Amino acid sequence: MKTLELTLTRRAGAASASVSVANVIIAGWTGRDRAAVEKHIEELADLGVRRPASIPVFYRAAAARLTTASAIQVLGETSSGEVEFVLLQHAGQLWLGVGSDHTDREVEAYDVSVSKQMCDKPIAKTWWAFDEVAPHWDRLILRSFIETGAQRTLYQEGSVTTMLEPQDLISRYSNGRSQSLPESTALFCGTLTARGGVRPAAHFSFEIEDPVLERRIQHDYRVLTLPVAQ
Repeated sequence: MKTLELTLTRRAGAASASVSVANVIIAGWTGRDRAAVEKHIEELADLGVRRPASIPVFYRAAAARLTTASAIQVLGETSSGEVEFVLLQHAGQLWLGVGSDHTDREVEAYDVSVSKQMCDKPIAKTWWAFDEVAPHWDRLILRSFIETGAQRTLYQEGSVTTMLEPQDLISRYSNGRSQSLPESTALFCGTLTARGGVRPAAHFSFEIEDPVLERRIQHDYRVLTLPVAQ
């Protein structure tokens, strides 16, 4: 169980809350467009990642890996971030946030499940009530940026419609048994194709934008590399 200090936001106002997360699920290959899914599979295949046995796939990660910190430590220089919208079931309600499924790409090439456990999973502190964005879900936009040296580059950008809809993902995760996530569960819901290919960076920032309610959630973090002993 991991307890995080988050800001739960409704249009009427925001409140700070200590939120406990017991389960972290990371959904993979969640694209609505099968052609785009194939492109991402091929993108990772260039790094040696094997094709998934089924689509989508639901990996597990330790709740302890969730962090709202402004920096993470990783082993070596082969990891990278990717922006994802994140669903959280807390206090009987579904909340929407944004995070980065930071992954060790070298390990991912031979064991995806292990790679998901290798790195911390940064998330933003702010969360929106899902029922307030559901009516205009298709208008939400995801973005990420990388920084190498003094250069900031748009790394990912696209609509949440690139991925399966939240209720569809939840239903698939439960094998059709439920339309709700288990309490204290966080679900990372898939990512966008990286512009210029998947690559590491010393600084990663990400956001989800709601142009209808004119707001966004943002977070950024530095990637501190630890040496690999030979």
